[in-house]
Amino acid sequence: MSAKPLSTWFRTHLDDLLADLSMLVGLESPSTDKALLDTTADALTSWLHERLGPPAEWVRREQPEHGDILEATYPGTTGERVLLVCHYDTVWPAGTLAEWPFSVENGVARGPGVYDMKAGIVTGVWALRALRALDLPHPTVTFQFTGDEETGSVASREHIENAARACAAALVLEPGIGWDVKAGRKGCGIFDVTTTGIESHAGNDPAGGASAIHAMAELVTQLAAAQNPEAGTTINVGAIQGGTVRNVVAGRAHCLVDVRITQQDEADRVDAVFAALRATDPRVDVKAGGGWSRPPMRPTPASKELFDLADEVAGELRGPLEPISVGGGSDANFISALGIPVLDGLGCSGAGPHARHEHVIVDDIPDRGALVAGLLHRMATKTA
Repeated sequence: MSAKPLSTWFRTHLDDLLADLSMLVGLESPSTDKALLDTTADALTSWLHERLGPPAEWVRREQPEHGDILEATYPGTTGERVLLVCHYDTVWPAGTLAEWPFSVENGVARGPGVYDMKAGIVTGVWALRALRALDLPHPTVTFQFTGDEETGSVASREHIENAARACAAALVLEPGIGWDVKAGRKGCGIFDVTTTGIESHAGNDPAGGASAIHAMAELVTQLAAAQNPEAGTTINVGAIQGGTVRNVVAGRAHCLVDVRITQQDEADRVDAVFAALRATDPRVDVKAGGGWSRPPMRPTPASKELFDLADEVAGELRGPLEPISVGGGSDANFISALGIPVLDGLGCSGAGPHARHEHVIVDDIPDRGALVAGLLHRMATKTA
């Protein structure tokens, strides 16, 4: 069956999708606010039951500090199981909605979290609704909604990996940009460096001090020199704090470092760089901490087969997909590292993640929903 009827069905229900999107965006869910995350998880649970009915399998994995992990499984017409991964936490603090509420104007939907990634949640759930409404074969679908993706998925990683191992493939509903999907993502490292020197009066006893800030400046230069753009490795010192006042030789400094890699062997080299950091002044102690939060997501033969199926569907809707690679990481990185076929960036098109111009292109929503639904349908019928 062509995917065109799916797109038509989505267009007839676009107002309903936008109403659901407005509801989700209207639930503030900053990653660091447990109370608001719980409220959002409660609302997600009720909404899922309204749209798809009670799941055959349901679990809410409660987390003491992070957002709870919700898992709902709906039987399909085949035994194959596919995981749909979404996160409901956002980077936007409580109170943002008061000055920036959800809106739709000139074909663009705006609001905190609308693009990253509440629109993806809506299209994923409605994709299964569409398959049911049109009585189309589809695999068993497990939805997983997590509440700590924006802070590194520390609590949810194990559960994402466990859920993925039980599935034949995974679709991650992070946002798209144009008519594309994300076939590759960089691995992410979160590091910090602390220098501890000796305080002294900058005027009366400059030689008696050992500046932690001066040492940190040396180390920042070393880190910048350790980048390898040809291999896709970037090292960014994003924040520095140190010292007390102008006329005191600084006794302490601290910096936060973001590292991105496309090749796993670069992780070992970068680890060695951090381990070898030394200050010129031997009186300054250097300590490096942190580590890797996400491995690289690299295209594999199995993921290429999954992309080819999606590309078939896309060709029936609008034209060939562009398989892009991006610098940001997502939960797809964890799944890819397990060797399980995964596609990312299947959510709605738009721009501005984590920015005030965050938005979704309304006219793209039906085709994006039809792409997800069509891919699920194609996965159930590819061997029939």
